[in-house]
Amino acid sequence: MNKYSEKNRLKRVESRIKIVHIFLLIFFTISIIYLFMLQILDFRHYRHKALNQRYSKNFIMRGPIVDRNGVRLASDTTSYNIYAHREYFDHTPEELAKILSPYLKVSEKSIVYLINKGATVILLKKDLDRETAEAIKKLGLREISLDKKNERVYPQDELAAHIIGYYNPDADTASGVELSAKSKLAATEHKIEVQRTPRGDIIYETQTDPVSASTPQVGKTVTLTIDSAIQHVCERELLNMINERQASRGSVIVMNPKNGEILGYAVYPRYNPNNYKKTPAILLKNWTLTDVYPPGSTFKTLTVAAGIESGKITASSKIMDTGKMQLGNWTIQNYDYHKHPNPGMINLVYLLEHSSNVGSANIALKMTPSEYYNILTKLGIGKKSGIDLAGESSGLLPKPFQWDKSRQATMGYGYGASVTAMQMVSAVSALANNGVRVTPHVIKYSPEEEAQKIQHIQALKPETAKTVTQLLAKSISNTKTPLNLDKYTVAAKTGTSKKPKENSKGYSNSLYASAIGYLPASDPQILIYVVVDSASNGPVWGNTVASPIFKEVANQCARILNIPPDKNNVE
Repeated sequence: MNKYSEKNRLKRVESRIKIVHIFLLIFFTISIIYLFMLQILDFRHYRHKALNQRYSKNFIMRGPIVDRNGVRLASDTTSYNIYAHREYFDHTPEELAKILSPYLKVSEKSIVYLINKGATVILLKKDLDRETAEAIKKLGLREISLDKKNERVYPQDELAAHIIGYYNPDADTASGVELSAKSKLAATEHKIEVQRTPRGDIIYETQTDPVSASTPQVGKTVTLTIDSAIQHVCERELLNMINERQASRGSVIVMNPKNGEILGYAVYPRYNPNNYKKTPAILLKNWTLTDVYPPGSTFKTLTVAAGIESGKITASSKIMDTGKMQLGNWTIQNYDYHKHPNPGMINLVYLLEHSSNVGSANIALKMTPSEYYNILTKLGIGKKSGIDLAGESSGLLPKPFQWDKSRQATMGYGYGASVTAMQMVSAVSALANNGVRVTPHVIKYSPEEEAQKIQHIQALKPETAKTVTQLLAKSISNTKTPLNLDKYTVAAKTGTSKKPKENSKGYSNSLYASAIGYLPASDPQILIYVVVDSASNGPVWGNTVASPIFKEVANQCARILNIPPDKNNVE
């Protein structure tokens, strides 16, 4: 290599070194400028950002749920988890265990074992009460921290479990009112934020309010329409009958038909929301809202109302009842056909008293499919009732163009449509309230909230509702049924329907026994619906299974609500 080439090579190297120096100079210059901007000119932004990382919302406790009389049904309690932080240890595991063992009610050996497992942050025990946590705080142990959390408790245990529901703070999941009133239960009047250390301790600045900073915020109280005394009666009477008849499911719903307030709402099987995590999912479901079934003869009240509303019949009409009728391949027969094979021309009181399937089918056939369908939809059949609980089904009401004659006829006595228990309550409530159907609800609302959430739908003419009420009351007063109360006139109807097979077409051998009605018939104050699924151990009819529950619930509700007797006041 000659001297000229070597000289050129050295020049190229020097040139590259200069370029690198220039890039390094530019990089350091930009870095210095950036740091100057960050620390001198824009420090307020980053100081604010750093402070925000130290701020946290004050501890919020979920608001309580109470019944209409202030009886507490759900509330929050505070508990603490205790942790040991290895990086702050001032004591040996043995020393720490000796100090904490009396407070944690755990052996020293167990505490040492947990500490020696090697984790950086060690959970020593969950769910300490406030008194224990405060006592541990006073020890001043640098290596110990306490994590506060809220736990939902239900002091009435199983009472109204499906209405109140449950709340899981860890997964933020809920059911019942705990879900539908979630935002209100978590709402507070003022948002309070405080600065905290990395370990969660409050940093008290001059502007920090020590009372607000250290006092947990509590959400708003939610008041239910439920009356705990009525709820207890409903659950007790339902449970007694279910145990006596070995039934699989049942429900009792008590509502004020004038304002839609649910006063009692028993659902069986029931569960304890304090132990909901150990409860099978099938028991957590409120089947009275989710599951549909053929209502049976209780639906005849709606068929008679539709016939009168449409003008096809009047209160004095006579209906042909042959005891049995054939429509295509479908045979319709009265339950007492062998006792009364051919009643002939019957009035509406007889139809309701003897629960005539043929008579009800003939009323249904007097209307066009559209006429019958439109009235049923006004009564809420095939629609959600709008109750303030999640998971409600719309039921099943086929469109009128799908009806043939046999479907329309069977609709008349409660087999062409499938309903939820709450739908039946909502529909029949229109008969008890001058034709107006009010949205059923379990939460007490302010006048402003009520105007937004509660609907008043004129489903029937007032004259229709009054006529059907009189017919029902007369049909009950003519019998010795348990629905015929001593002090009150009752407008009611029983029903017995076959239970559909779960995984195939057709019906099983199990039955739904039901009764629905309201009292006093002269001025209805309460509506009661009883349905019992798959009873056994004796004759299974609405009158033998559901009516005894209705009677006890009605008498006790009248006593609790101090309803004046009206036995001789119905025309």
